[in-house]
This record gives sequence, structure tokens and C-alpha cells, in this order.
Amino acid sequence: MDGGVREKRGRIILHMDMNAFYCSVHAAVQPELYKGKPTAVAGSVELRKGIVVTSSYEARARGVKTGMTVRQAERVCPELILISPDFDLYRHYSRGFRRIAGAYTPQIESVSIDECFLDITGSSQFGTAIEIAEAIRRRVKEELGLPCSIGIGPNKLLAKMGSDMRKPDAVTVLRRRDVPKLLWGKPCQTLYGIGGKTAEKLLRMNIRTIGELAAADEKLLKDKFGVYGSWMKRAAHGQDDSTVEPVREAAKSVGHTTTLPADLTKREEFRRVLLNLADQTARRLRREGMMCRAVQITIRDPDMKTITRSHTVDVPTESADDVYKVACKLMDANWREGEPVRLLGITLQSLSPKTETPVQLDLFEYEEAPRKAELVSVLDRLRDKFGESAVLTAGMLTNDPSALIRNKKIRGTSLQTDFLREKEDGQ
Repeated sequence: MDGGVREKRGRIILHMDMNAFYCSVHAAVQPELYKGKPTAVAGSVELRKGIVVTSSYEARARGVKTGMTVRQAERVCPELILISPDFDLYRHYSRGFRRIAGAYTPQIESVSIDECFLDITGSSQFGTAIEIAEAIRRRVKEELGLPCSIGIGPNKLLAKMGSDMRKPDAVTVLRRRDVPKLLWGKPCQTLYGIGGKTAEKLLRMNIRTIGELAAADEKLLKDKFGVYGSWMKRAAHGQDDSTVEPVREAAKSVGHTTTLPADLTKREEFRRVLLNLADQTARRLRREGMMCRAVQITIRDPDMKTITRSHTVDVPTESADDVYKVACKLMDANWREGEPVRLLGITLQSLSPKTETPVQLDLFEYEEAPRKAELVSVLDRLRDKFGESAVLTAGMLTNDPSALIRNKKIRGTSLQTDFLREKEDGQ
């Protein structure tokens, strides 16, 4: 055992979550202005527009919540101090806490600008798991002036759940044997990976708590949710096989091209191929922990004439849906109905690490973004475990797959994505 955490031949995972990160950074830089006071970081502070991105714990105690408009936040907390965002400053401090974490293990997976997973299974030279976590928390407080919560568990799921249990500035151990006592009485939505919509569906099935989810019939869950149902049941028991994935050297671009087995001439055929290409490139982008600012398509006709066209997006993205929409617009602008195409490709360019890429969202997008991100994360994990064809969108289905795929066996009528792997570009 290692600090009471290590399971036999198991892993020791930390989840490090910076508390009220943006506000805490400003309090560390200018304590005379912000420390111990109700503050909020929000866009368009001067015009009193935009939304609250985050707030200090003092502001939260007065009723300020993330996602509120500035006017709503000021109504519940008239003494609220509004701060304009400074993403360069946040990135500097983000690199700072990751540098401290990196002194204890090279196995670090950045999840966002203010959180990361660490695999410290091989770091026993620095002490027990609790000693390492406490050392990191203490150094972040002393060297950066920032509070952080650290969860310790045998997998990423329980480490994440642990860091959420005590905030701010705390270390929490969550073992699998603790799950029934500490988690089973909580609502399903509190389980990492389950969003509000899924929780509502579970409620309609009379599954209200994590414990009821753990006891639910797996076949019933699979019938309702597919492979995601099996994942939820395992998660409710504290089981998670996903590994900490350190960020590798960033690629300059991420791309897929496919030479089609037959010339395509119809718009709906192109769109289906572009949807698959967008899905694969965006998935690789997320796996690399990157976001893109430009989308390029490649079109080649049977005479081997090749053109490339690109478009720079207004907001950096990792979304397959965003990539697909841009690719379709480029295709529509550069191809005429009936002209044959032999090869299609999508390349994502102008990449930057997700943890260092600020994204400004309007109110509607801000409310939708966490739900979409959670869904995409779950689907990625399902495909990592069960294969690429475990999850397909409706647009990837076809009644005539033979027109697009050469010598491939199809499950039902699903268009498999393996044929897109004829060529993968990552420069």
C-alpha cells in the first residue's frame, strides 16, 4: 500500500484542480485589491455586459454563480468587484503549477488551463501518495500564492471525484472501497461523465442515485444508452481503465485524406465523407489536446488535378461539428454539382494547446459548452475502449455503403470509418 491508496498492481492517480483559478490569480498578483474580497472575472466589464466566467469563494457565498450575466451577479452581490480577463497572465500561472507538478512525475495530462491528471505510480522516491499530493499543494500555495484541491485515487475517475469533494485547498483520498459509503447516496449527475440530460433520463427510469445506478441491470442500461450504459454502471462502481496521457510535442497540423474507391458526384455523398473526415480529424485533435484556428480541404479529380482551400474560424475549436460546417462551405464554394471527385481530405491548421487557448463564448454558447464538452469526452472514451465504430452519428449511416467503401464488411448499414485511415497527416 502507498499512503493507503495503492491497490494491488494498481495505479496511483492525482487530479489537481486549481480553485477559482482566474480570481485566485488576480488575488495573488494584487492582494491589496482582491484578496479575501468578492470578485468575478467577466467579459465587457466596462459596459456591464457578458457573463461571469468564474468568481471567488467570497462572491459565491453571496450567491454569485458561473454563467450569470454581470447584471444578475451585481444584483445578488452589489459589492462585487469585476475584473477583465487576462489570459496571458492565466497561462503564465498555469505553466507554473504544471511545472511544480512535473517535478514529481513526467506523466501529466492537462485537461484545461486550471486542471490536470498526474500518474505518480512510479514516484515512490518522493514519498507516499498523500505526501506527494500535500507537497504539491503546499508548493503551489507558497510559490504561486494559489489554492488547489487534489484528489487521490486508483484511477482518473475517482481522483477527479476526490478533488471535487473538498474545496478549496485540500487533499482528498477516494478508494474504490469508499465508493459505496461516500458516493452511492449522491445524485447520478454528480458522477463524473454524467450530465444533466442523462441524469434526467435515468430519473425517468427510477434511477436517482449513484448507488441505484450501480445496482441497475446492465442490459437495461445498454438497451437505453448503448455502450455508454455499460460505462455508467462500471463508473458507479468506481471502475475506470482510462490512462493518463501526457501531451506530446505538438503537431503543426492534423489531417486525414481518403482516396475514394469510386468517383463521387453527388452532394450528399461528399457530405457523408466530409462528416467522417471531420470526425476523425477532430478526434485526433482532441487526443493531442489541441485546438485549431483554420480548416483546409483537399479536392482531387480523376485527372489528378488537386486544389486546396482553407478558412480561418473566428473562435478556436476542437469540435467535429464546427470542422464539418466549414468543410462543407469550402466544398460548396469550390465544387460544382456533377463534377467527379477521386480524393477528399481535411487538414486542421494553426494549432495551439487547449490549455493555453482562450475561447470567448456568448451567453448561449457558454451554457451549452460544458454539456457538449462532457458528451464529446464520454463518446471519445467509449470509442477508445470499444473501437471507432462503437459510436456513429446519423450522418455516418448509409443504405449503400458499397458506393463508398471497397472490400469492407459493414455492420448493419453503418458506414465504417476505417477506410479514412488510408492516409493520416501530422506534420
